[in-house]
Amino acid sequence: MSRPTGRVLTLLELLQSGGTRTIAELAERLGVDGRTVRRYVDHLIDLDVPVEAVRGRYGGYRLGPGYRLPPLMLSDDEALAVLLGLVAGRRAGLMTAADTAGETAAAKIRRVLPARIARRLDTVLESLAFTAPPGEFDTPDAGVLLTVADAVRHRRPVSVKYTDRDGRRSERTLHPYGIVAHSGRWYVTGPDPEIGENRTFRLDRIADARALPGSFDEPEGPGPAERVLSGFATAEYRHRVTLRIHGTVEQVRVRLPAGVASVAEADPGTSADAGPEAERWLRVELRAERLDWLPPVLAALDRPFVIERPDALRDLVTALADRLKSSARRAP
Repeated sequence: MSRPTGRVLTLLELLQSGGTRTIAELAERLGVDGRTVRRYVDHLIDLDVPVEAVRGRYGGYRLGPGYRLPPLMLSDDEALAVLLGLVAGRRAGLMTAADTAGETAAAKIRRVLPARIARRLDTVLESLAFTAPPGEFDTPDAGVLLTVADAVRHRRPVSVKYTDRDGRRSERTLHPYGIVAHSGRWYVTGPDPEIGENRTFRLDRIADARALPGSFDEPEGPGPAERVLSGFATAEYRHRVTLRIHGTVEQVRVRLPAGVASVAEADPGTSADAGPEAERWLRVELRAERLDWLPPVLAALDRPFVIERPDALRDLVTALADRLKSSARRAP
């Protein structure tokens, strides 16, 4: 696509956004002078695009009323960006249950890509590594996602049919405060008015969602992302772990992020003025279904720590230390 043609299409996009655009504004956005803008407008008129001239102090150009937009047109870079977004979303699990829609959309764009752009895309995809393999995550229903998103935006209650991790089904009422994408999954969080507590639901476990009459006020306190992460850290699992670690908050968070553990002052009265970069004893709490992953994490922290509970974790750390000591003493 030649540069003038690309600018003509950009001009059309600017006019399609609505309203009247002054010649000075269009010239600045296109990086040309006013005379060239008028020439580009003539090109659009030659293509039967109804561009109207508006006279007066605030005059300029606008599209005629009732104009039906032409088929979607993307530049090479825009098409590449859209395809990468579709591929990355599918690989990361952040697609709706109608994943075939993403595949067919990508296929349609690829069919009209010039060969050199298709080769660029293949080169990028070959060089990318995704931490989550395709198909690992269940994906939400598109209708559920759109209904919940609309309720979040307009602060409307929703009724959801939910299946928990143990297979129990129930119908809940939720005041959806926000939608959060985390580690390849979609979550909705907000207060449950029936129990008066904040809840977090996985969208892929919601079979149906419908908006209810009324509205609710935005809850005070942390934002949606922080609520979801703190919920992960305090979720009910088999083991409840309590540690005291000497270091900074940043050092602990490198290995135990907010979605895994909560971090607080071990003795708030002794270090009230200490910033997050100050080393002191921190109280770390987390829930875990298994404990075998924790000893290597504590070793990687390389900070003094005390295990308050459970005793089983202390035994696992001792066993890891014995194995490391035995390996270190082996002759080459």
